[in-house]
Amino acid sequence: MQKLVTLEDSPQRIALGFAVGVFLAFSPLLGLHTVLGLLIAFAFGLNRMAVLVGVFVNNPWTLFPIYGLATYIGGLLVGFPSSVPIAALGFGAIFQSRFWLETAGAWEFWKPLLLGSAILSFAAAALSYLLVLHVVSRAKGPGKDLQLPSASRG
Repeated sequence: MQKLVTLEDSPQRIALGFAVGVFLAFSPLLGLHTVLGLLIAFAFGLNRMAVLVGVFVNNPWTLFPIYGLATYIGGLLVGFPSSVPIAALGFGAIFQSRFWLETAGAWEFWKPLLLGSAILSFAAAALSYLLVLHVVSRAKGPGKDLQLPSASRG
Protein backbone atom coordinates (compact mmCIF):
# COMPACT_ATOMS: atom_id res chain seq x y z
CA MET A 1 0.00 0.00 0.00
CA GLN A 2 2.96 2.31 0.69
CA LYS A 3 3.96 2.10 -2.98
CA LEU A 4 0.50 3.24 -4.09
CA VAL A 5 0.39 6.18 -1.69
CA THR A 6 3.72 7.53 -2.88
CA LEU A 7 2.83 7.49 -6.59
CA GLU A 8 2.67 10.89 -8.27
CA ASP A 9 -0.91 10.76 -9.53
CA SER A 10 -4.41 11.54 -8.36
CA PRO A 11 -6.06 9.14 -5.91
CA GLN A 12 -8.73 8.33 -8.51
CA ARG A 13 -6.18 7.38 -11.19
CA ILE A 14 -4.13 5.33 -8.74
CA ALA A 15 -7.25 3.49 -7.53
CA LEU A 16 -8.45 2.88 -11.09
CA GLY A 17 -5.06 1.53 -12.18
CA PHE A 18 -4.90 -0.77 -9.17
CA ALA A 19 -8.47 -1.99 -9.75
CA VAL A 20 -7.71 -2.82 -13.39
CA GLY A 21 -4.67 -4.78 -12.23
CA VAL A 22 -6.73 -6.67 -9.65
CA PHE A 23 -9.37 -7.42 -12.29
CA LEU A 24 -6.68 -9.02 -14.45
CA ALA A 25 -5.14 -10.82 -11.46
CA PHE A 26 -8.42 -12.64 -10.84
CA SER A 27 -8.83 -13.60 -14.49
CA PRO A 28 -7.78 -17.10 -15.60
CA LEU A 29 -5.34 -15.68 -18.17
CA LEU A 30 -2.38 -17.05 -16.25
CA GLY A 31 0.89 -15.92 -17.75
CA LEU A 32 -0.66 -12.95 -19.54
CA HIS A 33 -1.55 -10.78 -16.55
CA THR A 34 1.52 -8.54 -16.66
CA VAL A 35 1.56 -8.11 -20.43
CA LEU A 36 -2.18 -7.37 -20.56
CA GLY A 37 -1.87 -4.98 -17.62
CA LEU A 38 0.86 -2.98 -19.34
CA LEU A 39 -1.00 -2.95 -22.66
CA ILE A 40 -4.18 -1.69 -21.00
CA ALA A 41 -2.23 0.88 -18.97
CA PHE A 42 -0.60 2.28 -22.11
CA ALA A 43 -3.80 2.13 -24.16
CA PHE A 44 -5.90 3.99 -21.59
CA GLY A 45 -3.24 6.16 -19.99
CA LEU A 46 -3.48 4.48 -16.59
CA ASN A 47 -0.79 4.63 -13.95
CA ARG A 48 1.44 1.69 -14.95
CA MET A 49 2.86 1.13 -11.49
CA ALA A 50 -0.62 1.01 -9.92
CA VAL A 51 -1.74 -1.51 -12.56
CA LEU A 52 1.31 -3.70 -11.94
CA VAL A 53 0.85 -3.62 -8.16
CA GLY A 54 -2.74 -4.77 -8.72
CA VAL A 55 -1.72 -7.49 -11.18
CA PHE A 56 0.74 -8.92 -8.69
CA VAL A 57 -2.04 -9.58 -6.17
CA ASN A 58 -2.05 -12.95 -7.94
CA ASN A 59 1.24 -14.66 -7.21
CA PRO A 60 2.34 -18.21 -6.41
CA TRP A 61 0.97 -17.87 -2.86
CA THR A 62 -2.49 -16.69 -3.94
CA LEU A 63 -2.83 -18.61 -7.20
CA PHE A 64 -4.59 -21.71 -5.89
CA PRO A 65 -6.90 -19.95 -3.40
CA ILE A 66 -8.05 -17.49 -6.09
CA TYR A 67 -8.71 -20.10 -8.78
CA GLY A 68 -10.11 -22.59 -6.27
CA LEU A 69 -12.62 -20.03 -5.00
CA ALA A 70 -13.43 -18.96 -8.57
CA THR A 71 -14.12 -22.55 -9.60
CA TYR A 72 -16.23 -23.12 -6.48
CA ILE A 73 -18.35 -19.99 -7.08
CA GLY A 74 -18.79 -20.86 -10.74
CA GLY A 75 -19.62 -24.44 -9.83
CA LEU A 76 -22.37 -23.28 -7.48
CA LEU A 77 -24.00 -21.49 -10.42
CA VAL A 78 -23.46 -23.89 -13.33
CA GLY A 79 -22.66 -27.15 -11.56
CA PHE A 80 -19.49 -29.05 -10.88
CA PRO A 81 -18.04 -31.49 -13.40
CA SER A 82 -18.32 -35.15 -12.43
CA SER A 83 -14.87 -35.77 -13.89
CA VAL A 84 -12.33 -33.78 -15.80
CA PRO A 85 -10.65 -35.57 -18.72
CA ILE A 86 -7.35 -33.68 -18.64
CA ALA A 87 -4.20 -35.26 -20.05
CA ALA A 88 -1.43 -36.49 -17.77
CA LEU A 89 0.70 -33.71 -16.37
CA GLY A 90 4.19 -34.97 -17.15
CA PHE A 91 6.77 -32.27 -17.87
CA GLY A 92 6.92 -33.13 -21.54
CA ALA A 93 3.13 -33.37 -21.87
CA ILE A 94 2.64 -29.60 -22.05
CA PHE A 95 4.73 -29.53 -25.23
CA GLN A 96 2.47 -32.00 -27.01
CA SER A 97 -0.63 -31.01 -28.94
CA ARG A 98 -2.63 -33.91 -27.43
CA PHE A 99 -2.36 -32.33 -23.96
CA TRP A 100 -3.71 -28.96 -25.17
CA LEU A 101 -6.49 -30.52 -27.24
CA GLU A 102 -7.71 -32.56 -24.27
CA THR A 103 -7.39 -29.57 -21.93
CA ALA A 104 -9.29 -27.28 -24.31
CA GLY A 105 -11.99 -29.92 -24.71
CA ALA A 106 -12.66 -30.09 -20.97
CA TRP A 107 -15.43 -27.46 -21.16
CA GLU A 108 -17.16 -28.86 -18.09
CA PHE A 109 -14.08 -27.86 -16.10
CA TRP A 110 -13.52 -24.48 -17.77
CA LYS A 111 -17.13 -23.29 -17.52
CA PRO A 112 -17.23 -22.89 -13.70
CA LEU A 113 -13.68 -21.50 -13.62
CA LEU A 114 -14.40 -18.84 -16.24
CA LEU A 115 -17.73 -17.80 -14.71
CA GLY A 116 -16.36 -17.74 -11.17
CA SER A 117 -13.28 -15.79 -12.30
CA ALA A 118 -15.46 -13.20 -14.02
CA ILE A 119 -17.54 -12.75 -10.86
CA LEU A 120 -14.48 -12.52 -8.62
CA SER A 121 -12.69 -10.19 -11.06
CA PHE A 122 -15.52 -7.64 -11.03
CA ALA A 123 -16.09 -7.91 -7.27
CA ALA A 124 -12.40 -7.68 -6.34
CA ALA A 125 -11.81 -4.78 -8.74
CA ALA A 126 -14.77 -2.80 -7.36
CA LEU A 127 -13.78 -3.41 -3.74
CA SER A 128 -10.11 -2.67 -4.36
CA TYR A 129 -10.99 0.58 -6.16
CA LEU A 130 -12.99 1.77 -3.16
CA LEU A 131 -10.37 0.67 -0.65
CA VAL A 132 -7.39 2.18 -2.48
CA LEU A 133 -9.28 5.38 -3.24
CA HIS A 134 -10.09 5.77 0.46
CA VAL A 135 -6.55 5.00 1.68
CA VAL A 136 -4.74 7.10 -0.93
CA SER A 137 -7.17 10.03 -0.58
CA ARG A 138 -6.67 10.08 3.18
CA ALA A 139 -2.90 9.76 2.88
CA LYS A 140 -2.65 12.46 0.21
CA GLY A 141 -5.18 14.78 1.83
CA PRO A 142 -4.36 18.41 2.56
CA GLY A 143 -1.53 18.78 5.04
CA LYS A 144 -0.44 15.14 4.81
CA ASP A 145 3.26 14.35 4.45
CA LEU A 146 2.69 11.01 2.66
CA GLN A 147 4.52 9.04 5.38
CA LEU A 148 3.15 5.65 6.27
CA PRO A 149 4.58 3.39 8.96
CA SER A 150 7.40 1.30 7.53
CA ALA A 151 7.14 -2.47 7.50
CA SER A 152 10.89 -2.85 8.10
CA ARG A 153 12.20 -3.98 11.44
CA GLY A 154 14.84 -1.33 12.03
